[in-house]
Amino acid sequence: MIEAADITVRFGEKTVLDKVSITVHHGEWLALVGRNGCGKSTALRVMAGLLEPAQGSVTIAGGPLNALSRREIARRVAILSQSMPPVGAMTVKQLVRQGRYATRGPLGMLSNGQDAAERTAMADASVLELADAQVDRLSGGERQRARLALALAQDVPVLLLDEPTTYLDVRHQLEVLELVRRLQRERGLTVVTVLHDLSQAAKYADRIVALRDGVVHTQGPAGEVVDADLLHSVFGVKGRVWLDDLTGKPMCSYDAAAN
Repeated sequence: MIEAADITVRFGEKTVLDKVSITVHHGEWLALVGRNGCGKSTALRVMAGLLEPAQGSVTIAGGPLNALSRREIARRVAILSQSMPPVGAMTVKQLVRQGRYATRGPLGMLSNGQDAAERTAMADASVLELADAQVDRLSGGERQRARLALALAQDVPVLLLDEPTTYLDVRHQLEVLELVRRLQRERGLTVVTVLHDLSQAAKYADRIVALRDGVVHTQGPAGEVVDADLLHSVFGVKGRVWLDDLTGKPMCSYDAAAN
């Protein structure tokens, strides 16, 4: 579904990504992990067509990203950044409606009518009962579900999430991740997430790509790549990894910063 080949990104004299290649298969959930500044969010922005690499190429569903208009990209990929700008008194349904722009176009957006995709997106993200609530008055978990409904309203096959659990307590983190997993399965979505919590990445993602200093350090199924050596070499900590009795997925604990 996504093929990023030999991606190099520079900001001034600093190379943030250095010949990074990432493949995301149709219908899978891929998690990008690593320390702050390793290039995770930059890689996601390149996949979304928001940042043009100095070198390399990206294809989405077989089509070269650089040959598509912004509106055409929005018909294939939806991205949730870490935060969104203030929306004032905008209601949830007004926010979600913005996701229909790529399909309806500027003239279609002049109509106040709600189409089926908007209602379905709100129902799937469990915010239909909040449709008339103001976004800036929602709790953190509710606001994140509303943002997810905005992305779902685009009705695209690829969903990119940049740290979707940031600023949420543990309960709301799990609610959001469980919701993404359910939607991935029900809609057949291809999902790429940037996650800080390695245990969460191992539990929910089908595959993990660990970045270090702008290059791919390791990649593969969580059960194969998440170990004490990964904690040390990628995250710079000493810790332990074991398999959860219920899920069979790796779990991590951190003991101390590595020397």
